[in-house]
Amino acid sequence: MLEKIPHVVGEALSGIKAGVEKTAYDAAFGDVPDTLTLTSPAFADHGEIPARFTADGPGLSPPLAWSGLPTGTAALVLLVEDAGSPTPQPLVHLIVWTLSPATAGLDEGALPSPDRPEAAGSSLEPSLGKNSFLRPEWLPPDPPSGHGRHDYHFQLYAMGSSLDLPAHPGRGALLDAMRGRVIGKGRLVGGYARP
Repeated sequence: MLEKIPHVVGEALSGIKAGVEKTAYDAAFGDVPDTLTLTSPAFADHGEIPARFTADGPGLSPPLAWSGLPTGTAALVLLVEDAGSPTPQPLVHLIVWTLSPATAGLDEGALPSPDRPEAAGSSLEPSLGKNSFLRPEWLPPDPPSGHGRHDYHFQLYAMGSSLDLPAHPGRGALLDAMRGRVIGKGRLVGGYARP
């Protein structure tokens, strides 16, 4: 969708970014200890996200792996936000709010995305919240042409108790439910700029 924004408009907006300080990791849970390790075999921390995981490719959800869960972890929450979005708040690309602590990661393409709705039948579907386009799926990176690199913050939170949320919550409801329950966190940052 954002690929349709003219390059000159993207350049004009290049100085406008939501900012890392507005991500949930820093704004809502800055005092929670960084105890989790979150990685991807597809890209290094602060490295470039390959095009196959973006709107310029098939838009697959990237593979992720994690470790270092604190004792007492009842559930995991995965939240992906774009700190480079030219919006007042970071753009939400993914919410998965009831991952089992018995899992050690997600496979490539494990989540539904706009071009791969068949993944919606997976066991994770009830655990998906709404992205900024109000859809319970992976929203592939799609920065405006000329806007420069966007940093996508993959955030994993260890919860001391399970969350009680309605189906497909948005970011606000998710963060409200998480307050006082997060016992550990970890972050992986991947960048992408439209060629």
